[in-house]
Amino acid sequence: MRRPSYKGFQRTSTLLRDRIRKAGETRGFAVTRVLTHWAEIVGPDVAAICLPVDVKYGRQGFGATLTVLTTGAQAPMLEMQKEKLREKVNAAYGYNAIARIRLTQTAPVGFSEGQARFAAAPKPAASPPDPQAVKEAQHMAAPVQDEGLRQALELLATNVLSKSKN
Repeated sequence: MRRPSYKGFQRTSTLLRDRIRKAGETRGFAVTRVLTHWAEIVGPDVAAICLPVDVKYGRQGFGATLTVLTTGAQAPMLEMQKEKLREKVNAAYGYNAIARIRLTQTAPVGFSEGQARFAAAPKPAASPPDPQAVKEAQHMAAPVQDEGLRQALELLATNVLSKSKN
């Protein structure tokens, strides 16, 4: 059988699919979509305060237990939403795979994961550019005829000149 030959680039998801699946299976995630699309499944507001860390299947086989990592302050909020969260996760699986959700404030595999931030850190506010750098950038880009290109070059030059002075 002839192997497919790829000319050019491949999608990163196709290159990493098997590795992600193996890593997910070690934690009990038969369907890694729950890990990779957590924010889409539960919504951005819930994904900002918790992470799925483990799925354990019971001996009787009556559904699995999903362990969700959260902070102490957010645990009561998630406790009230556990049933809705379970429904959303089961919708991602396509069947009633998760019977229970267990909240934890410490990762079951070590303290390093328990210290993970759930939401992205806010970006610091940018300081206004130096007026001298703006004038110099406008002077440098003045010969360019295309308006969009000139504005882009002015912005680039302003950023470069501002960085070099700091």
